[in-house]
Amino acid sequence: MGQNDYVVIRAKEDGVHVIGLTRGNDTKFHHSEKLDEGEVMIAQFTEHTSAMKIRGKAEIQTAFGIVESDAKK
Repeated sequence: MGQNDYVVIRAKEDGVHVIGLTRGNDTKFHHSEKLDEGEVMIAQFTEHTSAMKIRGKAEIQTAFGIVESDAKK
């Protein structure tokens, strides 16, 4: 994924956590959102965000396809 790629995250249960991780020598958490079932978030990779962590049941749509997350909260 490039710097300006987007992902769409759709929560399949209440309490799905979306956590943004920083770029650089030390990877750190820099932003967190909590989604409830049915809520959708459109997120973008930027010069500050290099990765995202999704905790909970969610559908993640990317340029590469759809991924299902079923991690425990």
